[in-house]
Amino acid sequence: MAKTSIFAAPPFTNFEFPSLFRVNNSSIISFTETNFLRQSISTGIVRTPTPGGTGFVSCSSVTDEASSEELQVRTLTWKWKGYSIRYQCAGTSGPALVLVHGFGANSDHWRKNTPILGKSHRVYSIDLIGYGYSDKPNPREFGGEPFYTFETWGEQLNDFCLDVVKDEAFFICNSIGGLVGLQAAVSKPEICRGLMLINISLRMLHIKKQPFIGRPFIKSFQNLLRNTPVGKLFFKSIAKPETVKSILCQCYHDSSQVTDELVEAILRPGLEPGAVDVFLEFICYSGGPLPEDLLPLVKCPVLIAWGEKDPWEPIELGRAYSNFDAVEDFVVLPDAGHCPQDEKPEMVNPLIESFVARH
Repeated sequence: MAKTSIFAAPPFTNFEFPSLFRVNNSSIISFTETNFLRQSISTGIVRTPTPGGTGFVSCSSVTDEASSEELQVRTLTWKWKGYSIRYQCAGTSGPALVLVHGFGANSDHWRKNTPILGKSHRVYSIDLIGYGYSDKPNPREFGGEPFYTFETWGEQLNDFCLDVVKDEAFFICNSIGGLVGLQAAVSKPEICRGLMLINISLRMLHIKKQPFIGRPFIKSFQNLLRNTPVGKLFFKSIAKPETVKSILCQCYHDSSQVTDELVEAILRPGLEPGAVDVFLEFICYSGGPLPEDLLPLVKCPVLIAWGEKDPWEPIELGRAYSNFDAVEDFVVLPDAGHCPQDEKPEMVNPLIESFVARH
């Protein structure tokens, strides 16, 4: 039976910490760069078979022009619930892909993917609210209710598809972004055509994964970070080029990919007004869904890809997710760390294209 689309209009054609700060092997910010690099297509991927409308769009700028040999990536602004959301896009035909970054990263983290995939797809990479160059509302403005949650970001992702993409889309997600994609797909299954989860966060700091006897201590420590000057001092201590570079070298298996430009690109949006409050709010967010809570509810096909050298989210633990019915494949990415889409785009880009082509 043919799948019925909910979209009446034709497709639109014209300090996880930033995903990657870690302390004592526990996740804390991800990263970005500003130039576009063309990647060759050569790979050593190992496959493991498995069982089983609330906004409007405004073009505020057109930046990041690629070379004449590369597809141009446009930088635009979308208004969502009164907030400005930055996104980037490339391509005018083919299936729609929405690329979702990890905690603390932004759409520039897909700079090695967006222009390549845009040659045969309509590609959108979005800055989740609170990150990158999207607005960063103070979490204290919401009456004590958590704002920076997977429910918020999942709603943002679905509304983005309705307002901007104007079509069903594949969600391609890294790290904490994987939880965002899962939440969106569960909330509005008619929007998501398929999910690719790249080194999805295991959320090892979730309260359910902590010893019962230690939970009161965790809550006290979170209150200390959020409600006293200690939190901002902590953020200030790690938001330095040398510290960020050291942390990134831990999560990238190939440390040569951690350039000074990359470090600067992570720090710049992370030091904008409001970023520290978002950072502290999320590192104190130990509730919400786990991947194992959402995967049984997903109705679209799921592919999981995992950098085998990820020091933060061990592949041995990630393999357990291949047992869920929706997961059609678990792909091992050799010699890659926590962010293979940036470290090994020559592996990840063809994998994305293959997954989309099958569905």
